[in-house]
Amino acid sequence: MRQTVPVTTVNAARVEAAAERLAGVVATTPLERNGRLSALLGCDVWLKREDLQTVRSYKARGAYNLIAQLSDGDRTAGVVAASAGNHAQGLAYACSALGVRGRVYLPRTTPRQKRDRITMLGGDMVEIVLGGDTYDEASAAASRDASASGATLVPAFDDPRTIAGQGTVAREVVAQLGHAPDVMIIPVGGGGLLAGSVAWLGERHPGVRVIGAEPAGAACVAAALTAGGPVTLPAVDTFVDGAAVRRAGDRTYPLIAASGARVLTVDEGRVCREMLALYQVDGIIAEPAGALATGLLSELASEGVAGAASIPPGSTVVAIVSGGNNDVSRYAEVVERALIHEGRKHYFLVDFPQEPGALRRFLDEVLGPDDDITLFEYIKRSNRETGPALVGIELSRPEDLPALLDRMKAAPPSIEKIDSSSPLFRFLL
Repeated sequence: MRQTVPVTTVNAARVEAAAERLAGVVATTPLERNGRLSALLGCDVWLKREDLQTVRSYKARGAYNLIAQLSDGDRTAGVVAASAGNHAQGLAYACSALGVRGRVYLPRTTPRQKRDRITMLGGDMVEIVLGGDTYDEASAAASRDASASGATLVPAFDDPRTIAGQGTVAREVVAQLGHAPDVMIIPVGGGGLLAGSVAWLGERHPGVRVIGAEPAGAACVAAALTAGGPVTLPAVDTFVDGAAVRRAGDRTYPLIAASGARVLTVDEGRVCREMLALYQVDGIIAEPAGALATGLLSELASEGVAGAASIPPGSTVVAIVSGGNNDVSRYAEVVERALIHEGRKHYFLVDFPQEPGALRRFLDEVLGPDDDITLFEYIKRSNRETGPALVGIELSRPEDLPALLDRMKAAPPSIEKIDSSSPLFRFLL
């Protein structure tokens, strides 16, 4: 396996060298002021639109920076990588641009939209191999391939050359803004973008406060910071597929830990709410990982986070929209998760008497005037007095729930609310 990793760590000079290497290769993505979030926080909020990057995410920066530094012999041997989708697109773009053959290992859960984009960007220079249910399983397969074939492993985040390439985003932000922001919100998966950004900011603009935004169901960097080093999560929620990583990088972790950056988690339901707000209000199509940073800002604005997480009014804040590779077929699930997170969508098991008029009484006596049944599954069985029905109810307002529950307690049928910890709830979602 060819994996010659430089022994020196990432610093500002390496990020700046990467920026020179990437000039004219990747796009200088827009930095746009966002009125919705500015009004919510009472701050001057800007979005760094890496969703408009050449491959619709920042991942092209790290992949190209690494492959461009390979020797002629290593280029001939080819490259191999694992990815949740975006890194593979960055690798495909780099392979096509540099004339290097590559293989990418993807989890089987990778959306088809991302797979199609990899093929479009890489053409016949890149082969796709599906294997495993998570990024980490795909990563193990890629490592085995590199050991057997002699190809160079191109990590999605845990290599100084990848990290330095990702760090060019922060450098670009400051150049476009004309000065350093007060706060920068950076999405976190394995930590490459965050590590590269803090490496450059720490030397060039140490006064910038950096906050990482990590999915609650795959909070590997937060776990590493708590444990004092990378740990492997027992399980991850793969919904935020671009950031669903079980273990923080061995090279990204020290950079993040030394920087003092705070890493906060964002619930997947909040991510869904933010994806919808970005689309409906701002006209931005973001994938789940792309909505992490702005989702955290929305959460800080609406609910507040104690102590060091609060952002003073009037601050200049930059949030990175890291990717826009979203499959339109996922929006039904996005809406569902958002409604549940808002407290407007609930599921119940209703044990109906098997007699005429039972459903009509339920509608008249239990449902409020603005409540809507969105799911009703029931099979009549003639040999039983009662039969359970699975009922989904959408409320107009979250605060309508207590009154609904009170009416359910007073109603004749036995009614059980399906809790989010229930296996049945996981089946529904």
